[in-house]
Amino acid sequence: MMVNFKTINNENNITRTGGIMSDHRPIQQLPDARKHQIISFIKSGIRIIGYVLIPFNLVAAAGILIISEAVGIIEELV
Repeated sequence: MMVNFKTINNENNITRTGGIMSDHRPIQQLPDARKHQIISFIKSGIRIIGYVLIPFNLVAAAGILIISEAVGIIEELV
């Protein structure tokens, strides 16, 4: 009779490497998709403004595009 890993794992509570699984694993927090989407839209709006400013004021455009990158970092942390 063939027994697959899933059956062995469920019966003995053993990992693939042979260690015993802990029942006290921390619950992983899922990201908030709505907040991520809102910040993404804000970042896109900031980028559009930055690209529109390029022909008129290169320094201001560069500053705004740098700000949009900072917003992108915040977006990934939400």
